Amino acid sequence: MNNVLKAWEVKVKKSQASAKKRAATMFTTMSVAHVDEEASDIKVSHVEKIFSNGDIYIGQWVAENYPHGDGKYLWSDGCMYVGEWCKGKSNGKGKFSWPSGATYEGQFKNSYIDGEGTFTGSLNDTYKGFWVMNKKHGKGKESYGNGDHYEGNWRKGLHDGQGTYQWNSGHQYIGQWKKGKMNGNGIMIWSNGNRFDGNWEGGLPSSHKDLDPLLLFSIEMSECVIHEAESPSVFPSEKMFIWSKGESKNHKHHKQQIRINSKNENKGINLQSVERQGVTICKGHKNYELMLNLQLGIRHSVGRPAPSKSVDLKATGFDTEEKLWTKFPPEGSKHTPPHQSCDFRWKDYCPFVFRTLRKLFNVDPAEYMLSICGDEALRELSSPGKSGSFFYMTHDDKYMIKTMKKAEVKVLKRMLPSYFEHVKTYENTLVTKFFGLHCVKLSGTSQKKVRFVIMGNLFHTNVRINRRFDLKGSSHGRITDKPESQIDANATLKDLDLNFIFRLQNDWFQDFCRQVEKDLEFLEHERIMDYSLLVGVSFRESNQELENSNSEPNSTGTSPRVSSADTDTSITSLNPTRWASVRLGMNMPARVEKTVRSHQNQLVGEATGEFYDVILFFGIIDILQNYDINKKLEHAYKSFQFDPTSISAVDPIQYAKRFRDFIFSVFKEDD
Repeated sequence: MNNVLKAWEVKVKKSQASAKKRAATMFTTMSVAHVDEEASDIKVSHVEKIFSNGDIYIGQWVAENYPHGDGKYLWSDGCMYVGEWCKGKSNGKGKFSWPSGATYEGQFKNSYIDGEGTFTGSLNDTYKGFWVMNKKHGKGKESYGNGDHYEGNWRKGLHDGQGTYQWNSGHQYIGQWKKGKMNGNGIMIWSNGNRFDGNWEGGLPSSHKDLDPLLLFSIEMSECVIHEAESPSVFPSEKMFIWSKGESKNHKHHKQQIRINSKNENKGINLQSVERQGVTICKGHKNYELMLNLQLGIRHSVGRPAPSKSVDLKATGFDTEEKLWTKFPPEGSKHTPPHQSCDFRWKDYCPFVFRTLRKLFNVDPAEYMLSICGDEALRELSSPGKSGSFFYMTHDDKYMIKTMKKAEVKVLKRMLPSYFEHVKTYENTLVTKFFGLHCVKLSGTSQKKVRFVIMGNLFHTNVRINRRFDLKGSSHGRITDKPESQIDANATLKDLDLNFIFRLQNDWFQDFCRQVEKDLEFLEHERIMDYSLLVGVSFRESNQELENSNSEPNSTGTSPRVSSADTDTSITSLNPTRWASVRLGMNMPARVEKTVRSHQNQLVGEATGEFYDVILFFGIIDILQNYDINKKLEHAYKSFQFDPTSISAVDPIQYAKRFRDFIFSVFKEDD
């Protein structure tokens, strides 16, 4: 493979050398990506391909053996392109992301970044404007990671023409540029009020080239250094695509709609497994130091002396107003080790409560610390949630870490005593399991605080999760806005996307109904709304019994509490080790029945009588939103425009009733 890559690099260099001969004409006008009109009649199918080097392609494909239309290409090194293709090349609108966290979204032409688009670097550099053959060219705006800004003309990746540069110190230059330097007529205005209006050459006032600029303007010209923008480590046009037929490990056509061969056949749906979500946070990533701080803090917290074996806590353990911060200087201290990150402070909220919760959930302290703080880095999920929070996953997928708003922290602190009693009383509760609440306070002038909560990952399993649904019981806006080509096994679908009824065996269904009632009573009492039932569906293949799935017992290490439904023959016929791993909401054998809607806004479709076997994972998530003034205003505003019963933001009592009615209409007892 190394020889292939070297040969490819030589080929790329040769093609770039020949391209330079055409550069003069190519850079004179702006080009916008478009799809070749001759290709419009090409017949395409939908495929999923895994190549021998580990690359993956999912999307539209033509018989000539290349992508054409919408599709996603994931390289084994973590780079990914999602968007339009034409005859095997990225062409049209698309998004390219790098392992560092950098992204480009906009126009492509013949696999080049070409046209209008936005590049966001891992160090917070952002360029929005025009490109030609991977170069910034034309009008554009650049916001640099250090706080500087430039707006104006670009040529071949450099400031060239009329433009304005604003330094974060307050200095400003307005005028002409050439090859990235101030050149021609321009005005420099310093933050102290000094200014120079005249001719510039090579970045200095040309009329005073023989004089010391420090004497002229009483300020160091070194403060007016042009910041160097972050550049992608590799461009899409330099990445290697593999289209030859012999390279494919798996080439599988499938229909866009899930279909069932017959009512009684247990053939399932053989959907391709998808790579783990997220980008590994390595050195150079914008949140690398934040990850180190979190891991250092967790080691410190978990390493404290353990409380007694009893899970009964004193009221003082729930004191959320206690201000206990631990300093983590880089050189180390009496209580903290030396480290390679920045100076920061760490806070544990109710540490003994969460330590007791972890014990209650049967979480081993050593395994917990290794999952979060081991040698493997965390993974940052590709995009923040609707709330603006960021999500991080541990390397083993056991735990999810979410950044929190201050209001969410207040809700969790307020409800913590009731939450503790609820999960202690109801071992099979479906509500989110919380394992820790922490805060990192960065040093420096910003004094930025980042609050984290650590939760169990509902989908920690080796079973393939083929479909994910986030269900609220409301209809307004509850449909996926992604095009079909971008919906894969990692996409989270919504209420109006659901085309199944979930059928649970008799005793499991009774346990499910009782637990949902208890959990909703708790949430309603705490004035919580806007929560969801997250459901993961794994379709079982005809030649794959549950005991062959090698699923781990659950996401948190909790010992399973087995329902009386386990005496059913369809369960007891399984391998005993698999039988022991089944619990309410985790690794549950079930059936789903396909439904069809008579109109688009019908919340629950009509049953078709088509069944197939599945394994279900489900739980209640997003339980930290109370019915505050913002939600009340949202309800009042949207009620004027839409049916008040269709929107998510409603009173907790009404929300719980609607949620209950919907869940019990899509979860049924199996006949």
